[in-house]
Amino acid sequence: MLVIGRALVARPRLLLLDEPSLGLARLLVREIFEIIRRINEEQGTTLILAKQNANMALQIATFGYVMENGKIVLEGDAKDLRENPDVKQFYLGVAATGAMKTHRDVKAYECRKRWL
Repeated sequence: MLVIGRALVARPRLLLLDEPSLGLARLLVREIFEIIRRINEEQGTTLILAKQNANMALQIATFGYVMENGKIVLEGDAKDLRENPDVKQFYLGVAATGAMKTHRDVKAYECRKRWL
């Protein structure tokens, strides 16, 4: 929060945040992402968010990129990415049936890359 505050003093047009919620409790994570959303809406600041928690990132994003080993493999509107079956399966842990997958199920598909 302090780093974000210090950055906002300069009134940036673009702000890059790398894992802003790393190591924080869930309640604080929700608060951080609400603040990030408000910064974007109220100040018009463009935010680039590097996040491994794809579900949380795609909830507040308007556009997203999916990277694998340093290459962009998918891109598009956040809503479209949230509905993409590959993104659901590989990054959101949702099976084709809509049920949540176990860690074992997700790991079994980790090596399979349908989009490459």
